[in-house]
Amino acid sequence: MSHGELDVLGRQLEARDPDVRLMLQVRDGVPGAFEQLVQRYQDRLVGILFHLIGSREEAEDLSQEVMLRIYKARKGYRPRARFSTWLFTIANNLALNHLRSKGRHPSISMSGGSTSSQTAAPSPGQIPSKDITASAQLRKIELSEIVRDALAVLGEDQRMAVLLNKFEDMSYAEIGGVMNRSPAAVKSLLARARNELREKLEPYLSAGERPPMPD
Repeated sequence: MSHGELDVLGRQLEARDPDVRLMLQVRDGVPGAFEQLVQRYQDRLVGILFHLIGSREEAEDLSQEVMLRIYKARKGYRPRARFSTWLFTIANNLALNHLRSKGRHPSISMSGGSTSSQTAAPSPGQIPSKDITASAQLRKIELSEIVRDALAVLGEDQRMAVLLNKFEDMSYAEIGGVMNRSPAAVKSLLARARNELREKLEPYLSAGERPPMPD
């Protein structure tokens, strides 16, 4: 891609992605811009990383490292993709390197909890609602733990693809940008992951329960 084409792409991204505009403000030293980015993404990062590596404490440390790298790269920032694609590319690489350095898979027990002493990151099924009774809310929490168990049996690439698709609503192309894969490869990866999740969750689906499984 030529320099002129990159400039056009950058202007297009700036026009349609408010986070790209915010990152450009970070690059230009606008006061408070970086703090706004942190507020927008910190909890989302921790949630994704927790489900990927299984430790709340490690997820928080890695999310801080992601934001630190974003900040250090600010002066040379030129938009080439949606800001979230760039950010989660960094997060994915850091998480995979972290897991491989420890030579382990996520430390999520088959009871649905993390082996870390930290409190588990909330999933959509754990968000309280005044219209839900205590017993129904408890059941939703149990089902979200079942889904975490199911995610834990997936491979690292499958898990990341599912998390980005489910929680960040990313397209195949956007996930491919994060994971350095073609959209077709991402589609195949997600199809295999969904089949494995359905097999794992089948006893609960057969019993009439509906855990919040990725589409």
